[in-house]
Amino acid sequence: MTIQEPAQPRPAMRSGANQKAVNVALQGGGAHGAFAWGVLDKLIEDGRLDIEALSATSAGAMNAVVMAYGVSLGGMAGAREKLTEFWTEISRAGEIYSPVRTLPWEKWLQAYGIQSDISPTFHAFQALTHLFSPYQLNPFNFNPLKDVLLKVVDFEKLSRCNKATRIFLSATNVRTGKIRVFHNEELSVDVVMASACLPYVFQAVEIDGEAYWDGGFMGNPAIFPLIYHGASKDVIIVHINPIERKKLPKTAPEIFDRMNEISFNSSLMREMRAVEFVTRLIDEGALDGTKYHRMFVHSIRDDAEMAHLGVATKLNPDWDFLCRLRDAGRRRATHWLEKNFDHVGQASSVDLAEIFL
Repeated sequence: MTIQEPAQPRPAMRSGANQKAVNVALQGGGAHGAFAWGVLDKLIEDGRLDIEALSATSAGAMNAVVMAYGVSLGGMAGAREKLTEFWTEISRAGEIYSPVRTLPWEKWLQAYGIQSDISPTFHAFQALTHLFSPYQLNPFNFNPLKDVLLKVVDFEKLSRCNKATRIFLSATNVRTGKIRVFHNEELSVDVVMASACLPYVFQAVEIDGEAYWDGGFMGNPAIFPLIYHGASKDVIIVHINPIERKKLPKTAPEIFDRMNEISFNSSLMREMRAVEFVTRLIDEGALDGTKYHRMFVHSIRDDAEMAHLGVATKLNPDWDFLCRLRDAGRRRATHWLEKNFDHVGQASSVDLAEIFL
């Protein structure tokens, strides 16, 4: 992965002598963001990586601000504690407010590793939100996610803290269709809610006179902020939405799920295709190697696990389900560390052409 050097000098790395500096990019995906919670938890626990910056969208944005706030309070141990606190509060709030409930027979199937694509409560909710807008269904714009974030994170303190991990959160400008990336000093609960604003569920979030929807439409996650503003040459992408599915979708829920995954992977696929193209030009000598530097791309994903989960489960706040995803994330991060840690700082551990072309 390559990019032309920015005009301003890069900040000095802050990693310890025995750590390797990396940037992390977090996809969004509702409750499936618990997978990224597990990945972050394992990377922090391992201790060999210094996460310098986070680029994130939607549920990834929530993980990012919670982790950064935890770091500002108590270092890496504080980050793990805050992430656990956040997802615990998400589950508690979901028990009261979630419009999608896991019925007893669905829990029984899940206990045996069977994920049904028929969720009566989700399909009822989906029909309702496709008939009425959030301005009609929720005229007072009540959002329990906002209350959870305010309970877990002091945004004023986070935005002023120079010890916090650097953050880049993406949201989509409704009027222009362009991406906006918010930085640490701009952080607020409204910025996070804008990054996670699904337009058929929540009212658009207004910031500085502009309305914003979910950042996943234009950057899920955005990689370019890490390239231009990150000190590390390594970017670890934590995938939530499966890139590949072996089975051809044939039922209506399966088709809807796959459409959702393709849509929310599209911006990342476009960025990676551009990166691969420039990298190839460098390798072929078509671009001046003295004006470009090489970036190293890594990927933590579990398409097999996530492909079993329908889009309905993105609204599932059940604690056992969240812990299952957390544990899956920890397993994949463990596997990635064992196989690819030595690549960090030396080379990409993924073949961009094979995965994204």
